[in-house]
Amino acid sequence: MFLKIIIKNYQLFFLFLLALCLNGCGLYKKVDSSVPIQGEERARKNIEEGRGVNVRSMLGGGKTNYEFSSSNPMWRASLEILDFLPLTTVDYSGGILITDWYNNSDKENEAIKITVRFLNNEVGSSNIKVIVHKKICETSIKCQISESNSIIKEELKKSILKKAALLESQSKKK
Repeated sequence: MFLKIIIKNYQLFFLFLLALCLNGCGLYKKVDSSVPIQGEERARKNIEEGRGVNVRSMLGGGKTNYEFSSSNPMWRASLEILDFLPLTTVDYSGGILITDWYNNSDKENEAIKITVRFLNNEVGSSNIKVIVHKKICETSIKCQISESNSIIKEELKKSILKKAALLESQSKKK
């Protein structure tokens, strides 16, 4: 007898838990009459309300702005200006260009290395940083490297900005 009461209580408790779980699932939810029945209409309404996935926004039709190196005038100008130098690091997403050591045939014991950092994609002097390193070697093993504040740094920055402004104006005309 006592065992039947315990089993009965467990059954009631289990039914109570089951009802609670099913109630949370939304089985007994009222259906909104404003929800369209047709699939396309329902999908359009969900997109308008911001629910679901919008493939067009993933492909560039939304608010996201995808930048490519070919569309960035600062990047293109830097590559065109530095095209005679061998490049060791070219990272568009990181916004950096690094050349290899360049040795002018006049001075065999001196070489320069140029780093261009892009701080912003817009054309402007505050959005680009040019660093010129100078290496002077007494022998092939004994070299001294320092950051150079030479005229090369300023001239490179000016020529990159001029070229970028020209490229940007040409792209706006198209």
